[in-house]
Amino acid sequence: MRISPVIPGTRPELAAQEAQIQAERGRISPLYQVLLNSPPIAQGWEQMLSAVRNRNSLPAGLRELVILRVAVLNRAPYEFDAHVPHALKAGVAQALIDGLRAVPLSAGLPLSPAESVALRLTDAMTRDIEVPEALYAEVREHFNAQGQIDLVATVAAYNMVSRFLVALQIGH
Repeated sequence: MRISPVIPGTRPELAAQEAQIQAERGRISPLYQVLLNSPPIAQGWEQMLSAVRNRNSLPAGLRELVILRVAVLNRAPYEFDAHVPHALKAGVAQALIDGLRAVPLSAGLPLSPAESVALRLTDAMTRDIEVPEALYAEVREHFNAQGQIDLVATVAAYNMVSRFLVALQIGH
């Protein structure tokens, strides 16, 4: 880890913030321990990522497929490993989770049409940045306006997470 984590309970001025993270996340992970070195960033991060992960309109399984795929593409094994239990809890089969590791994505994965287009969008946003209009037209076929925002925000947010983890070597 390139930055020392803030050990929970060692900085009294962070007690309320740590309690909020604990309440929302169930624990103060190594990621949040590093983020607490910058309380304003930690606060904004927790609010945004909690909304993206816990309060968006995407089905939990689809959301976790997207998060796992971003982790693979950005070579962020800590993020991938952290989300496998969430994916399994959401009903994603282990074989499908394992299949997400292939780059490019294998054509034979058992995906619904919405999952397939969401993962193709994830690959485009993560690898190419720009999303072709033809692909986005397919996104519109499967997701209403809120679903589109929630899907794009999930891909974008977890690109931020994985890039932060990799740059600071969190979880190595």
